[in-house]
Amino acid sequence: MNATPDLEHLRFNMIEQQIRPWDVLDFEILDLLAKIHREDYVPPRTARWPSSTWRSPSKTSRPHASPASACFPRRWEARMLQDLHIQKHETVLEIGTGSGFMAALLAHRAAQVLTLEIDPKLAQAAAETLRRNGVMNVEVRNADGAQPLPSGPTFDVIVLSGSVARIPQGLLGSLKMGGRLAAIVGDEPMMRAHFVTRVGEGKWDTVQPWDTVAPRLLNFPVPSRFNF
Repeated sequence: MNATPDLEHLRFNMIEQQIRPWDVLDFEILDLLAKIHREDYVPPRTARWPSSTWRSPSKTSRPHASPASACFPRRWEARMLQDLHIQKHETVLEIGTGSGFMAALLAHRAAQVLTLEIDPKLAQAAAETLRRNGVMNVEVRNADGAQPLPSGPTFDVIVLSGSVARIPQGLLGSLKMGGRLAAIVGDEPMMRAHFVTRVGEGKWDTVQPWDTVAPRLLNFPVPSRFNF
């Protein structure tokens, strides 16, 4: 899709006024956000606004949630990309495909991306959108990311495109040595980004560099709030 001058102006303002102030200063990522157009991955009615305040469709743990509550701001995706330090030779697993926009960003940083989407219609639409935009190193799979992964494949990077109540321990075993898992962890109104690095057999380093709020991914365990 060819962007109009108005869209390019809006995109420039979004990057300068909303992405950079969120400490996203990696020039390669800023350049990627200028080249990969959000409007190519969203419904036509929202394609006019490349703003970080509009969010891509994704699933939440609340079946009654509105589309506006089931998505992520551009600054969240940009900061996640920056803090993961993805290399061109690495493989990535994403949980929660949504529109496919985050998968496209990941694909331009990595060698291969496998992205799982529990909603079959969203999975099909995202796969078609990625193909239409020439993103060929992404496999979209209709699957529940909360279920155990098949034994065998491991990944350099795992990204949870949504929040969880706690780090899914099962996914940590699917990281290669030196691999990183990124997730938004906690409960509203305060959640924190967690970056977990596998540094040895059964050994992990975790940093929590920034706060945000994100909708829940479906089917991941939520601890009881009540103690007796």
